[in-house]
Amino acid sequence: MAFDLIDLPYEKTALNPAISEETLNYHHGKHHKAYIDKTNKAIEDKSTSDDSLIAVIKSARGSDQGLFNNSAQSWNHGFYWHSLASEETAASDELTSMIKSAFGSVDELKDKLKERGAGHFASGWVWLAEKNGELTIMETHDGDTLADQEGINPLLTIDLWEHAYYLDHQNARPEYLEQVTDKLNWSFASENLARGTTWEYPG
Repeated sequence: MAFDLIDLPYEKTALNPAISEETLNYHHGKHHKAYIDKTNKAIEDKSTSDDSLIAVIKSARGSDQGLFNNSAQSWNHGFYWHSLASEETAASDELTSMIKSAFGSVDELKDKLKERGAGHFASGWVWLAEKNGELTIMETHDGDTLADQEGINPLLTIDLWEHAYYLDHQNARPEYLEQVTDKLNWSFASENLARGTTWEYPG
C-alpha cells in the first residue's frame, strides 16, 4: 500500500497566531509530504508494503534508519495535526480526572508541557501519554516516536523542530509553546485515552 498525505483537520488560517498559514503551507504541504513520499518510495518493494504505518515504523526501528526516520516523522506529523484544534475543546471526564491526579489542572499540565518543550535540547517532540494507567509527559529526539512503543499510548504531541515555528516566532520557542498549548485538542486526547490503543495513521 501507499500512504497519503492526510488533509489538515482545519483551515490553514485556523491556528493563528500560534501557527500561520504560511507555516502550514511549508510544514504540511512540503515537509510532511516529503516524509510520506520517501516512506512510500522505500516500501515499494518491501514486504511491509501492506502494513499499517505503525507496523512499518516498528519493522524499521534498529534495522533501516532511513525508513524509520521517514515513517516515524510521517506518523508524528499526522498525530500532531490532530493534536491541535481550531476551536476550544474539552477533555472527557476520564481525562480530566487523570489530569487532576497527575498535574493538578489542565493549566498546570499546559505549564509542564511548555516547560519541558522549552527545555528540550535541539529538535524533537514533547508528548502527553498514558503509561501504566497514569498520565506522563515524555520527550523524543529528532525523528523518534512513541507510535510503536509497547505499553505507551500517546494522547497529544507538540512538534519542537524549528520548522514548526521559525517563520512565525523565529528562535522564540517559548512564545510558540505559549500559544500552541492554547490550541491543544483535548477531544482528540480523550478519544485516544478511551480507545486505549495507539492512534492509527489513516490509509
